Amino acid sequence: MNNIVAIVGRPNVGKSTFFNRLIQRREAIVDSVSGVTRDRNYGKSEWNGKEFSVIDTGGYIKGSDDVFEAEIRRQVELAIDEADVIIFVVDVEEGITPMDDEVAKLLRKVTKPVLLAVNKVDNSMREKDAIEFYNLGLGDYYTIAGMSGSGTGELLDALVDLLPEAVAPDENAVALPRFAVVGRPNAGKSSFINALIGEDRFVVTDIAGTTRDAIDTTYNRFGFEFNLVDTAGIRRKAKVKEDLEFYSVMRSVRAIEHSDICILVIDATRGFEGQDQSIFWLAEKNRKGVVILVNKWDLVEKDTMTTRDYERKIREELQPFTDVPILFVSALTKQRLLKALETAVDVFENRKQRIATSKLNETMLPIIENNPPPALKGKYVKIKFCMQLPTPTPQFVFFCNLPQYVKDPYKRYLENKMREIYNFEGVPIDIYFRQK
Repeated sequence: MNNIVAIVGRPNVGKSTFFNRLIQRREAIVDSVSGVTRDRNYGKSEWNGKEFSVIDTGGYIKGSDDVFEAEIRRQVELAIDEADVIIFVVDVEEGITPMDDEVAKLLRKVTKPVLLAVNKVDNSMREKDAIEFYNLGLGDYYTIAGMSGSGTGELLDALVDLLPEAVAPDENAVALPRFAVVGRPNAGKSSFINALIGEDRFVVTDIAGTTRDAIDTTYNRFGFEFNLVDTAGIRRKAKVKEDLEFYSVMRSVRAIEHSDICILVIDATRGFEGQDQSIFWLAEKNRKGVVILVNKWDLVEKDTMTTRDYERKIREELQPFTDVPILFVSALTKQRLLKALETAVDVFENRKQRIATSKLNETMLPIIENNPPPALKGKYVKIKFCMQLPTPTPQFVFFCNLPQYVKDPYKRYLENKMREIYNFEGVPIDIYFRQK
């Protein structure tokens, strides 16, 4: 499993700048809650040959200072619970603040590695000022400037030394598909898994210290064989209220990254909420196949239009990636569970399918000729050849004379045409344009 590195600290110390520098781009999981707008930033980074996931816990001010402090404490506690290594960012300009002391007090109690990063150190005078941060009681610190990148190399050297070496895969092991069951708390994931394996087992626990890593179970029934990655053990804590969304996303990161197909279970009685969307887009950005199961369908009052309207609302939230199978199931009554497995296997087959270059050109070139890319600055784009790349997920390259003039709307047009011709249901597609 990939290691998770959490960046914690109070607002305005430069966490997001440092986060963006690590991942070389901005990845945001956006959740809209009444009265609050928050970004959950997640991305991947690599240093000295080691890959790791980075999560910026963010910081936001809501109401009074007391509420603000409670919110930051909750964020840090969640990060401490899930991360393998924690980077605590402070601001040399403001020195040690009471909020820094509170965060440090929490971090001193944990056994996980903590790296103290003193940010905004961009000259020798500030280098001297950073000595103050020894008073936090976290040991040595690293001086960095997130804006320019100064000092981040030394910090990352120390970080990757704390990460365990990746375990080499067993060459003799059979490479079974990995299906991860993901979703927010109380969506019915545990009931779904119990119904599949035919036995009750406790996958949700309130006991501190319970294993938090995803658990693989080989499923071999009804002609199906795959590894079922159980991520249902999302613990509900009294302290965790609206931040259950953040907790759920953090718990799902590892499982999503190392799965082939994500089975996203949502609660029919609550609808497709922001938390479900966050997990869906995590799967999509990691280029995983996705199947959406609307669970607890037996509890919904229905008429002849209910299913159609419910599905339409979900697809509106998924735009532009709407070619996703949506099934209405009930883990309690075992309604359509076999169909859910069949669909997940179909999506896995869609994800690994290969289209012959001759066949691809046979179908796509006439479509391009009838509807070529729009001219830009008097220049006409001519696409002469296309092929599928030898990658684990469907990626296609189109060779043309002016690839820089092909814009996103035309890429989406080609993707939609390919989805009409070939079956890529539930699978993200990447399309690239290259110089002929």
